[in-house]
Amino acid sequence: MYDCTRQYRCTIIRGKSQKEMDDLLPAYAKVIDEVCPCEASEFEMKFNNAFMRYLPAAERVKKTLDNHRTEISGKLFGMYFFSEDGKVYESERTQKFLEDNDQPAFFKDICYKMQFPNGSQKTSPTVLERVSDGICIRPNAFLLKLLLVARTANVDITKREVGYYVLNSLDVLQGKANPYEVLEVISQDQKAGVERTIYVPGKQSSYNWQHINEQMNYLELANLIRFTDDKRVVLNPNEMPTIELFAEDWDKKPEFDVYSYDLNTAENRKLFQYAWDAYFARISSCAGKFATSAASLIVDTTEPQKPTISHTQTTNLTEFGDEGEQIVYEYEKKRVASFNQRLANKVLSLGKTRGLGYDIQSVIAEPGDMAEFVKYIEVKSTKRLTCPDVNDELWIDTLNITRNEWVAAQQHRDFYSIFRVYFTRDGIHMFILKNPMQKFQDGKIQATPMTYRIDFSNVAVDDVVYGLQREGA
Repeated sequence: MYDCTRQYRCTIIRGKSQKEMDDLLPAYAKVIDEVCPCEASEFEMKFNNAFMRYLPAAERVKKTLDNHRTEISGKLFGMYFFSEDGKVYESERTQKFLEDNDQPAFFKDICYKMQFPNGSQKTSPTVLERVSDGICIRPNAFLLKLLLVARTANVDITKREVGYYVLNSLDVLQGKANPYEVLEVISQDQKAGVERTIYVPGKQSSYNWQHINEQMNYLELANLIRFTDDKRVVLNPNEMPTIELFAEDWDKKPEFDVYSYDLNTAENRKLFQYAWDAYFARISSCAGKFATSAASLIVDTTEPQKPTISHTQTTNLTEFGDEGEQIVYEYEKKRVASFNQRLANKVLSLGKTRGLGYDIQSVIAEPGDMAEFVKYIEVKSTKRLTCPDVNDELWIDTLNITRNEWVAAQQHRDFYSIFRVYFTRDGIHMFILKNPMQKFQDGKIQATPMTYRIDFSNVAVDDVVYGLQREGA
């Protein structure tokens, strides 16, 4: 029998604000990709030295840098792991993010793998206490299932109710409750006018709610929930396949079995920590289903059950490389047409043509002798919950370009631009980088070679093995 009054404070590692998490993720990925793989003994120095440039001068102290390295990018985000060979490697999750630039998908994977107990916190005393108290839950799967059930029953649930009845409930955290009985108790209390809240004698409200707020922030960064002005928690109707995928696992045991480890000896705790770090650094088996469409970021919280994705928004990309190219193409068409309607037909979408080094061919369309000169645009899109602050001197972003794109930037210089398109919950925003080659030479951007092509002939071959067969063939 579910007893909501049995409360239990199950904390997670303290991160940063939602906006800071969105801004810091590309910086973490860039630094980890720069310094890894490396010797474990060198990792602290290399990470801290590389990351400090993204912090205000007052925060460039060892304690703060260590927190970013160990607690947030390491334990909370699983962006690298220590291997038994004495080296530190970037994780699959980091590699995937650098490839797809999909920040909500990154947070979806973290939310999907989040469990209690876990190895992100200190084994002694925190994990030992969780095990002793019988904690065993996939909290996000349970919460999303509850919100789905509430949606069907037409019951509104507030952030305060999520905290008290779910994320701070001992029965839920021990896996002894189900979403249906939790919803029944919430509904009964709502009808009776009973308002319950988390309260710890002698503690401030921030202490009582910090772990609740942070868990829910990650679900919002994952684009799965939104908060209305009156503090209700609503599902993102544009993300229903992912939400349902999460919810299917509400009654399953956590994937990583903490209870299979004897944590009473230092040696076993060390083995447990290695195993957890390696597990959490891997992307989940469902990660391929977590891609975020641009349209799914826009949610009308006044009508939260109404999807904002139309049929045309999901099917009109056949002639474009991605959603960002479509946005830039339409933007350029309007811009050029407003200057001279005759020139509008010179705006061409070429993203499907391989090897050019740019996606859009347009014209300058500005007063002067160069109005009809050709300009070349490479479009790079990303999805994130919030828009970067272009006035923030410490903000950084990272994108990948091909060799052909870099050559095109060298060749066309003043007539070549990168349009960075941000799809966010507040709309679509575009940052324009003109003449990136000149900016590289001026030290305003950094460019790092990422891949190498190896050409070889028979003189390089040492051994040849012919006639191999697969086992069982």
